[in-house]
Amino acid sequence: MKVAVGQFAVTPDVEANLAACCGWMAQADAQQVDLLVLPEAVLARSDSDSSLAVKAAQPLEGPFVSGLLAAGRGSSLTTVLTLHVPTGNGRAANTLVALRNGEIVASYQKLHLYDAFKIQESLQVDAGHSVAPLIEVAGMKVGLLTCYDLRFPELAMSLALAGAQVLALPAAWVRGGHKERHWELLLAARALDTTCYVAAADECGARNIGLSRVVDPLGVTLAGLGEQPGMVCASLSQERLAEVRASLPVLANRRFAAPRLV
Repeated sequence: MKVAVGQFAVTPDVEANLAACCGWMAQADAQQVDLLVLPEAVLARSDSDSSLAVKAAQPLEGPFVSGLLAAGRGSSLTTVLTLHVPTGNGRAANTLVALRNGEIVASYQKLHLYDAFKIQESLQVDAGHSVAPLIEVAGMKVGLLTCYDLRFPELAMSLALAGAQVLALPAAWVRGGHKERHWELLLAARALDTTCYVAAADECGARNIGLSRVVDPLGVTLAGLGEQPGMVCASLSQERLAEVRASLPVLANRRFAAPRLV
């Protein structure tokens, strides 16, 4: 599988953000990428209005997703990102979508809301109640997570035990003390916990750190970005995955039952 992670700074302008996403999709398709991961909450964001992402929320049948579906029609590229979808009473769900050839092939409502580091996502956002379904891309099984989910190893493990070989993670990882270090350590840890590849796309710009990464099952960074907008690709191998899982059989050796939602 050829995977790409793309990062950019989300703006308050929904049309500009749609154009940016479509641009990365076109670039990935031209490079024959199988799986493109873009950041979290790409619909709209403002440094001066923290509630804009929820205020701008659109249903999955709305113009933003419709524009993405139109851009991907006729392509085998699978694109993963998140946006806010209205749930009523001024609230929304932070919803991951996987898009391919003009269709939504999977969706996932973020389980772990970011109520940490003086931010409280749950004030306006409703948490999900189920683990995302696996999707198949270029013969590999992909598990889906969103941003703060990265800090909860049970979710990544649940996906791996269900058969995931790759974990795709859109994020908007907020700047703060040691946050770059947290990001790098947690990406490597989730890869090592599960012996999965991890493809993580983080928003860049003034608020978020960027540093999008593709990490191999032994926690080694195969490709990465800095703080500027961009896209980077890496090749994932079934043979490499099998080799790692044979030499480090943590999934087979574990003595605990599969984690369950509470």
